Amino acid sequence: MNSEKLLAEWANICDVIRSYDSINASQMNAFFSRLQPQAMSEDFLMLTADNDFIKTWIELHYSRYIQKALREIHGVDFTVAIEVDINQAPPSEQAAGEPSPFPVKPLEENPFSDEEEALQAGAVLEDSKEQATTSEAPNQSVSKDATDTTGSLLSSTSTLTFENFVIGESNRMAYSMAVAVAEEPGRPLLNPLFIYGRSGLGKTHLMRAIQNYVNEAYPHLVTVYEDSADFLAGYVEATLAHDTQKTSFKNFKNKYLAADILMIDDIQYLQGKDQTLDIVFQIFNKLVDEGKQVVLSADRAPKNITMDERYQSRFNSGGTFDIQPPEVETKLGIIKSFIEEYRRVSNLTGFELPEDIERYIAENSSSNIRELKSAVTKVIFKINSSPDGKVNVDEVAELLEDHFSGGAMRKLTIADIQKQVEQYYDVSHADLIGQKRSRKIVYARQIAIYLSRQMLNQPYNYIAKSFGGRDHTTIMYSVTNVEEKLKENRELREELENIKRRIRDM
Repeated sequence: MNSEKLLAEWANICDVIRSYDSINASQMNAFFSRLQPQAMSEDFLMLTADNDFIKTWIELHYSRYIQKALREIHGVDFTVAIEVDINQAPPSEQAAGEPSPFPVKPLEENPFSDEEEALQAGAVLEDSKEQATTSEAPNQSVSKDATDTTGSLLSSTSTLTFENFVIGESNRMAYSMAVAVAEEPGRPLLNPLFIYGRSGLGKTHLMRAIQNYVNEAYPHLVTVYEDSADFLAGYVEATLAHDTQKTSFKNFKNKYLAADILMIDDIQYLQGKDQTLDIVFQIFNKLVDEGKQVVLSADRAPKNITMDERYQSRFNSGGTFDIQPPEVETKLGIIKSFIEEYRRVSNLTGFELPEDIERYIAENSSSNIRELKSAVTKVIFKINSSPDGKVNVDEVAELLEDHFSGGAMRKLTIADIQKQVEQYYDVSHADLIGQKRSRKIVYARQIAIYLSRQMLNQPYNYIAKSFGGRDHTTIMYSVTNVEEKLKENRELREELENIKRRIRDM
């Protein structure tokens, strides 16, 4: 679809969205003026935003309306993807005569003045968040100097930088090492740089910050960022096309071999994908041997990823640093940073979130930063929809009662413990509670039983029912066995602390 037709199509979509009763036109104009349509097919629409805040806000509050409009116009369900293009000029900087993809109107001082509309928007927040996550397109990014030989890639990075990364004791070391890599890529002691920690703690932020820093400080270097799921998809596509396009697989590898800095996110998703891992390993070895920088991330340490020992050893051969769940003070810093960004984007210079509410959110939220920001967004809606523009802690507590998936509000269950143990040791739930007796499964099962007893203080026979109806003496033996091992096994103690931290921060 050519650019003129694409802009016309986007204008039509916007007109339909604006006609919905639940849409505040002035609010929509303010945020949609920061979007640009990039590509469209029979069931896919790609948009770009000029910063990460706009991208997140659109995904949370407007993705369902964009999809609804597309369905009404074309009669089919669309996938809507939004990426960040930091080179995209804001509306005020558009060249003279250049058609705007959306009519720009000034943002009102209080864009959420209609109480009913604001409450409706707040009500769809959770559904929109899930929808935005599931409809998000592959998150690929290559510097402007890179050449994509397998197809068109969105050549942009995000607004995630070192400057807007909130530093605390939980992430200080990982942050410092990421800065060191960005300032001097390819240093042997930090090559590869391996950052690990639970989802939502800032691993991707640091990787994108490295990319942004390098693109600015060393524009001649080629940076490639890839999520492991997208790497796997690209590998499968290149393999399937190889019979008809003899260069497809070579082009797939060359895209990564051309990088001066290669970053692969969530490498743990490649466990069990031996052929894909082998390709990663080949690319990894060649780049490191040539003194080029590799940065990897995962939700666990290399030794806890189920893959060949040679991969674990190689991935662990540079600098390996973890990000722990943020402490309350760090979460407070993240909240304040998010509020500042909201003020800047919305031109609401006087907007403040009361300190007691900020602390309430920080103390009762889980460790997931995305969830934390979503809670702040929900409170902003509440404040802007109230007649006096105020809200108290009791109202916030009621508003967020079912918002957090973890933190102080959450009641822990045996199922929660089983889930985290299964993920940590890569075993299925059926195997964990079943009768299989392989060493790996028995080990994980005993850990889960021990933690259920220690963290919940449940009777043995109650725990037994949750582990396939085993005899209570089997449960007693598992607990005693782990307790004995803990007396001498320091590594086991560290494993248990990591798993308990994951459980508490679910």
